[in-house]
Amino acid sequence: MSLTADPPVDQTAKTTEPEDYSTLTVVPVRHPWRWAAVVVTAVLVAQFVHGLVTNPGWEWDVFADFFTAETILKAVWITLQLTFYGTALGFALGIVLAFMRMSASPFLKSVAFAYIWAFRSIPLIVQLLFWFNLSYLYKRLDFGIPFGPGFYHFDTMGLVGAMSAAVLGLALHQAAYAAEIVRGGVLAVDSGQLEAAAALGIPRLRQLRRIVLPQAMRSILPNAANEVISLFKGTSIVSVMAIGELFYQVQVIYGRNGRVVPLLMVATAWYILLTTVLSIAQYYVERHFARGATR
Repeated sequence: MSLTADPPVDQTAKTTEPEDYSTLTVVPVRHPWRWAAVVVTAVLVAQFVHGLVTNPGWEWDVFADFFTAETILKAVWITLQLTFYGTALGFALGIVLAFMRMSASPFLKSVAFAYIWAFRSIPLIVQLLFWFNLSYLYKRLDFGIPFGPGFYHFDTMGLVGAMSAAVLGLALHQAAYAAEIVRGGVLAVDSGQLEAAAALGIPRLRQLRRIVLPQAMRSILPNAANEVISLFKGTSIVSVMAIGELFYQVQVIYGRNGRVVPLLMVATAWYILLTTVLSIAQYYVERHFARGATR
């Protein structure tokens, strides 16, 4: 009969029991500097609003009198016209320039690059003044055989007025930036999709219209909307040509009555209001083209 000894028992080993976390005290994370920043910011905002309301220098009664004045409303309409025509013509030409830059033709690439380089290099106010003085540079325009005899001609004295020169200058200037925006959006589309569409025999025009542009619009729209808003505010520069847009009319009025600050606030409020409308329109257009890409 053999006896076998039991293995030694480790007296130090104890059974691990789960801890009761319900007895622990939960202490929230403290953010003292965040709250300090909130308090400081709130005080500064309150002081700014209080100054707007109580400072008599703002002359809110004068602001209320001129905000919806007939002269101001006509000036706002002219500003919107300049923005619309400049945007429509600028992006139409910009699309052509963008595809010229992506063309396989070195000549078309060079022409588009030269145009974009020139119009982005020359300040907008200089371009506007050049177009405004077109009759000084070219007194007569001829239509006929290039470098040959002309069959029809007319004087340029009354051809380009102040409004036409402003629209032309804004549109040509906008086209240079629109071309790069469109080109960047098209290049952002995966080239593999075009290869797949070509393999399926889809015509190139339909590839562009149904595959490339709907996807490129998601990249184009944010930058394009910024350019439209910049153009809307940049129309104030045509005041040098004595066009009755918003900023020019505000200058004329406060030049007569001396109420500079409230009249500037009238222009500021209209710019903020219309920029807000453009931003809301941008949101809904972006949401339309984001269908299927975001949830």
